[in-house]
Amino acid sequence: METIIIIICFGLAWGSFLNVVIYRLPLRMSLFKPSSSCPHCNEKIKFYDNIPVLSFLLLRGKCRHCKGKISLRYPLVELLTAVSFLLLYSQYSLSFFFFSSCIFACALIALGFIDFYHQILPDEITLPGLLLALIYSLFRTDLNLRQALVGAVAGAGFLLFIYAAYYLLRKKEGLGLGDVTMMLLIGAYLGWRQAFFTLILASFVGALVGIFFIIYQKKDFQYSLPFGTFLAPAAFAALLWGERIINAYLSLFKNLTP
Repeated sequence: METIIIIICFGLAWGSFLNVVIYRLPLRMSLFKPSSSCPHCNEKIKFYDNIPVLSFLLLRGKCRHCKGKISLRYPLVELLTAVSFLLLYSQYSLSFFFFSSCIFACALIALGFIDFYHQILPDEITLPGLLLALIYSLFRTDLNLRQALVGAVAGAGFLLFIYAAYYLLRKKEGLGLGDVTMMLLIGAYLGWRQAFFTLILASFVGALVGIFFIIYQKKDFQYSLPFGTFLAPAAFAALLWGERIINAYLSLFKNLTP
């Protein structure tokens, strides 16, 4: 029980830092200076008003000074990070893979939210994440460097092919190159099988959301969705359950063979 409480607190604290990354990185601001302040009145936020989730609840989602509304994104990111860490702990216990997967999950959360708000996927996250994933593959037993490289090239290459084909046909971008670099990171950490699982799941959910916007929000077929926002949860699902789902799916065909 003590371990679970520590992991929750650890996740909430990291979620609080991810909020800084999500807000500041697209604006090219330092992640460490100046200290956090209210976006409405620029008043410095005291440490007791910066406690993950709890401060939001106590302040009822408003700045203590100007009563400006605090975005629900802040507690959502903090809770999402804590829940992600708990799910990883339930799967991998306190192994080295647990800690590396926590870093991977943090990258996915930051990328997913940044793409949702700004429709960009910063190289400052994807490229260092790719490098770390490749280095980490040297010490893994489940995925070696060659498999990590194949996963990166396969996942990103498929999206790059879609990007090029759409551009040749429509003379405009259908995907951002940020999605391609994000798939480099995902493929390098998960391998090619789970990279394709990520692409299939993200595309399926993205298509459903797109249909919803077309039917109920009266958007046209040119309406663009931030694909990275769908890749992030799909990659996390692949990390936790991808192999089991893939194996269960393949076993259906084995059972059908005479």
